[in-house]
Amino acid sequence: MRHGKKFNHLGRTASHRKAMLSNMASSLILHKRINTTVAKAKALRKYIEPLITRSKTDTTHSRRMAFSYLQDKETVKELFGPVAEKVASRPGGYTRIIKTGIRLGDNAEMCMMELVDFNELLLQDGDAGKAKTTRRSRRGSKKKTEAKETTAVEETAAASEAAEETKAPEAEAKSDDTETKEDSEDSKKSE
Repeated sequence: MRHGKKFNHLGRTASHRKAMLSNMASSLILHKRINTTVAKAKALRKYIEPLITRSKTDTTHSRRMAFSYLQDKETVKELFGPVAEKVASRPGGYTRIIKTGIRLGDNAEMCMMELVDFNELLLQDGDAGKAKTTRRSRRGSKKKTEAKETTAVEETAAASEAAEETKAPEAEAKSDDTETKEDSEDSKKSE
C-alpha cells in the first residue's frame, strides 16, 4: 500500500537520493539539458523548481539555501547569474520534460529534461512552427494552386488564340499548303 508515500523514493536510501538529486540539479543548471529516466526527472523537477524560484531574489540567505541543496559554488553562481536573469519574468514551470523513448537495457522510459528559457532551437523555430502548419495544409492548398495554374494556362491559351486570329489568314494559307504536301507524301508511301 502507498499510505503516506509523499514522493518517489527511487529505490535509494535518503542520503543516496539526496546526493543524486543534488548532482542532477547541478548538471541541469550547468548544462541546461540532461538525459535521464522519467521518474528521476519528475523527482528532480520537485527538487529544482523551488531553487530556481529562490534564485530570483539574489540575497545572501537565498544563496546559502541554494548552496545547501546544490553543494557546488560554481553551480550557485550560474543559478543566480544567467539562469535567474532569464527566468525573472516566468512565474513558474522552469523545466520541460520531453520523453525520448525507452532504454534498451532495462526498458526504462527515458526523457530529456531541460530549462525552458535556454532552448535556443525551440526559440528560433517559433517562426518555423508557423511554416510547419502551412506544410501540413499543403494538400488543401494544392487544389487552389492547381486552379490558379489552370486559369493561368487558360489565360495564356486565350491570349495565344487571340494572337493567332490576327494572323489567321496567313496561317490558314500555310496550313493548307502543308496539308497538301503531307497528303501527297502519304499517298506516295502507300504505293
